Amino acid sequence: MFEPLELPCGTLLKNRIAKSAMSDSLGDGTGHPTAAQARLYQRWAQGGVAVSIIGEVQPTSNFAEKPGNLVLNPASDLARFRELAAHGKENGTQLWLQLGHAGALAYAPISAPKGPSALDLPGLRCAGMSREEIRHVPLDLAQTARLAQEAGFSGVQIHAAHGFLLSQFLSPLFNKRVDDYGGSIANRMRLLLDVLEATRAAVGPQFPIAVKLNSSDQLEGGLGEEDALAVVAALDNSSVDVIDISGGTYFPGAKSASDSAGGGPYFIAFAKRARTVTSKPLMLTGGFKTRTQAQEAVLSGAADIVGLARALALEPSLPNLWLAHQMPEPAFPRFSHAPEGGITAWYTMRLTDIGADAETGDFGDLDQALADYDARDGFRTEILTRHFGPVTPT
Repeated sequence: MFEPLELPCGTLLKNRIAKSAMSDSLGDGTGHPTAAQARLYQRWAQGGVAVSIIGEVQPTSNFAEKPGNLVLNPASDLARFRELAAHGKENGTQLWLQLGHAGALAYAPISAPKGPSALDLPGLRCAGMSREEIRHVPLDLAQTARLAQEAGFSGVQIHAAHGFLLSQFLSPLFNKRVDDYGGSIANRMRLLLDVLEATRAAVGPQFPIAVKLNSSDQLEGGLGEEDALAVVAALDNSSVDVIDISGGTYFPGAKSASDSAGGGPYFIAFAKRARTVTSKPLMLTGGFKTRTQAQEAVLSGAADIVGLARALALEPSLPNLWLAHQMPEPAFPRFSHAPEGGITAWYTMRLTDIGADAETGDFGDLDQALADYDARDGFRTEILTRHFGPVTPT
């Protein structure tokens, strides 16, 4: 677990532990990083991770997952992104941006959600994208990747999991198209492969590119494991450097894998199947809580990299502690009740505390965390709307 790993592009990771992408919601509402965000990624870098991935960095504000997402395009102040990159790359850490587009799950107060197909379901309404809009997606995401490279970030991750846009194209639950972007899995993965090709052309052969992929949507009618394996096999013939395996979808009313009461790791069985169809480095994200779990995943060959999220929200220095054979498992909070969205809100606000060097052992309660989280979203929504202007449905 603490041996280096060389990626196909030639980049050397110092160990096999990554801080997987989380939506920290610490952008300032204009799409720019904040001092708290820079400090948060500095803390993780000092704590010993090989890679940190910044969740949901958008090419525009039109399809953001949250009003605190970063937005990186030619209108952005690149100096502010350079400062974030410098802090997050301390201690030999790779800092990657996750290329995001929420599509049908875009945050409605600041967007006009659009997905592969028009949907009108309880809690989820969106328009369908035109072919011209689809053709712009690879160009927009590749441009953000190029700017990330210019700002000093170490790599990018293309987000094709958890029900956001590229995941929606892969999923027959969201994708009802009858053109060459819909129907067979070969067609449904077309946009993802186009994004990967455009991104590689924008950043060159020596810049790490990862793809985050669902093992399944964990929803009836969604992407299943056989189709996911077909995507992995296609990625094996691409220029991707890391395939990050996760699962679950933020579909209204669905329970995310990260909120599961079951023991982790969640997707290790699929990772073992994926290993049979690709020689690309595999990262496995979801449900790792102990040093033993992480070590066994690497030693078994199921994963080359272990992605940690909530464990690193509880203890940012966990890799250094594991290296010293200390704290085999951080103390995970247990709550007597969990209002919808409350656990996610609690962990997000925990990241805020780490960025302020203010985390404590007092876990508080979910209701207060959810209230604070919603209040901040409201405040950032007002800032974003003033800065970018309201989005007009088309």
